[in-house]
Amino acid sequence: MLTQELRDSLLAGLRDGSIVPYLGPGALADVRNAATGAPIPATSDELILAMNGGKSMSPKLMYEFPRAAMNVELKRGRAAVTKFLDAIYGTTQWTRGVLHDWIKALQPRYVIDINRDTQLLDSYAGVPHLLVLGCARIGGTDYRFKLFASDGKDYTAIQPEQAPGGVPILFKPMGAPRPQSSYIASDADYVDYITELMGGFAIPAFIKPMRQGKRYLFLGMRFNRDSERMVMADIIYGSVQPPLTAGWAFIETPTDKEKRYLKKMGIAIVAADCTEMLVAAQPV
Repeated sequence: MLTQELRDSLLAGLRDGSIVPYLGPGALADVRNAATGAPIPATSDELILAMNGGKSMSPKLMYEFPRAAMNVELKRGRAAVTKFLDAIYGTTQWTRGVLHDWIKALQPRYVIDINRDTQLLDSYAGVPHLLVLGCARIGGTDYRFKLFASDGKDYTAIQPEQAPGGVPILFKPMGAPRPQSSYIASDADYVDYITELMGGFAIPAFIKPMRQGKRYLFLGMRFNRDSERMVMADIIYGSVQPPLTAGWAFIETPTDKEKRYLKKMGIAIVAADCTEMLVAAQPV
């Protein structure tokens, strides 16, 4: 249950930077195609159906989007997966999500967003910031991310040692179509990316000290998929440790699997829709 006391505490933490928002597919629940009114594909099942022309795939492939994307990649090549994601998130016009308007109003200094859309980028339009996009299976570099500095208008690719301090950081581990198309999508991508996450090469060095002792607010995030749980566990490494509360996850009807996992991680479940956080959320 979300009490007024908890909401006020979470908002205070978001404003002072001690709590980091972590956005999952549910953050896009109200986003619609501007032309047709169709919902944006965000969840695993939605992405699989969109990638397969609205048709279900075999039960084995329907289990998780990375598995289905791997199947498409093996049959039609990596370019087919990238082309699909670019068309969904880079070309199609979508309405704004209320949660992203809330993020825009709050302007947190560090946001993690595992969706592949561009709404978070649009929320910081006009504001200088750093953007980190996940990438995988590339040669010639030890890094598994692409780093861009925004002056509030244009993005410039930079190296980690060139990153300016004192600006908000937007971390999109699964990538985005802008400013340069980059995605973690197939099983092979996830294997490489998670391996490098564990090795420390998928997160810029300047993020590592700032994430020590942080707590996290999971909005629109579910914890039934192994790949998403593994990515999350490594990204929040260094967070407050149990028995202290490491974060809060807004899940109206959590499964037993989610309850067990989140208890182990020290993350408290708030049995409410994530949009309930939007009440009285204007910055002070």
